[in-house]
Amino acid sequence: MDLAFSSTIELATAIAARKISAVEALDAHLAQVDQHNEAVNAVVILDRDGARERARQADAAQARGDTLGPLHGVPFTLKDAHETAGMKTTAGFPPFADHVARQDSPVVSRMKAAGGVLIGKTNVATMLGDWQSDNPLFGRTGNPWDLSRTAGGSSGGAAAAVATGMTPFDVGTDMQDSIRLPAAFCGVYGLKTTEHRVSLAGAFPNPGDAPRSVRLMSCVGPLARNAEDLALIYRIIAGPDGADTDLPPVPVETMPKLAVESLRIAFAGVFPGFPVAAEISAAVEKLATQLTSAGARVEDAKLPKLDLRDDLSEGGKLIGMMLEAAQPEAPEQQAPVSKWFAALARRDRSIHAWERFFESCDALLCPVAMTTAFAHCKPGSPLKVNGKDESYWMLPAHGAVFNYSGHPAVAIPYGRDSNGMPIGLQLVGRHWSEARLFGIAAAIAPLTGGFLRPPGY
Repeated sequence: MDLAFSSTIELATAIAARKISAVEALDAHLAQVDQHNEAVNAVVILDRDGARERARQADAAQARGDTLGPLHGVPFTLKDAHETAGMKTTAGFPPFADHVARQDSPVVSRMKAAGGVLIGKTNVATMLGDWQSDNPLFGRTGNPWDLSRTAGGSSGGAAAAVATGMTPFDVGTDMQDSIRLPAAFCGVYGLKTTEHRVSLAGAFPNPGDAPRSVRLMSCVGPLARNAEDLALIYRIIAGPDGADTDLPPVPVETMPKLAVESLRIAFAGVFPGFPVAAEISAAVEKLATQLTSAGARVEDAKLPKLDLRDDLSEGGKLIGMMLEAAQPEAPEQQAPVSKWFAALARRDRSIHAWERFFESCDALLCPVAMTTAFAHCKPGSPLKVNGKDESYWMLPAHGAVFNYSGHPAVAIPYGRDSNGMPIGLQLVGRHWSEARLFGIAAAIAPLTGGFLRPPGY
């Protein structure tokens, strides 16, 4: 086995069969960190000794005949946002530089209870607030395909670590394409769950125990090198946990095995009014043609009659109101509750329109982002798309639409562009349809080519 690039499922199976030990699995990934992390800067908080002790404990448990869970002895990393007992959680923000949570977030607790061996934390944008992973505490993360380009953000360290074999999977957060965009930039798979599918409790450092203000649009989900691993991690972390009271008891389904011929796919190479690189639009159309040839029922998407740019604007207003509510200013400086309810009513109309759209297809195939990975730049700088300067802030538009509507989406790799950078597309489905999206992603992997290992790793 090439342990550093084995899947989560392959590692767990090999450890369970005693073909390898948890310590051997850990050492293979630490070797990748030692060899490549100085250049890539993906893993920024490393608990080498603690991880080795946890791996030894996993091996000792197996020797006793004890099974810890589906991740027994498998190493993993976490985006530097999830509160973790005994380990710093900084969100790349200097005032949080020494913050150590008193307890694990529910997501962290579930992965540890499943037997996972936490290695450390991966780099982010400052306060998770950009689509490049760069901050004053740890610096910037380079894209493993071209270090002069960004790995994306805010889960850029997670995507780069997965792509380079430093970890088999990571768990990020996604409020504005923040899992899917870096997954696309680095050529890996990433899941944005249905809103309120995975606990947001402890998903952001909270040194002062302030009331949690981010209750909408943000999601927690895994990044990995195939759809099957996404499905495994998703089943571990999804569902009510007793901490986040917004989570409904919707059944967490198992990934079905699907035939391409059974699929109903709508596709859109671009959304009206959204800029996108021609190579990305062409990739959507090429995959749609391949799916048609393979027997799937494919049609040009008749998108809902929505003003999607206005949806983005309204989503930004909702985020602003949530963040504003967390500030210490006097209440009279904050938006009145009536504006909040009006914004939710506006959002409901878009949610219903997309739900009606998904009645006629299993998934929508479309771009993840405006462009592939671009050169490191100052946030807000115009980005060249099809030879024209486009607004930096439109970069995540195709993905952020579904943060606003709350729909699940899986980012999938699909070859490379003319600069050799990975192209990522997304499959979007109706609410609570994660399992089917995994099944679709797995079924079409022979057509997409799946994960490609970056040269030199």
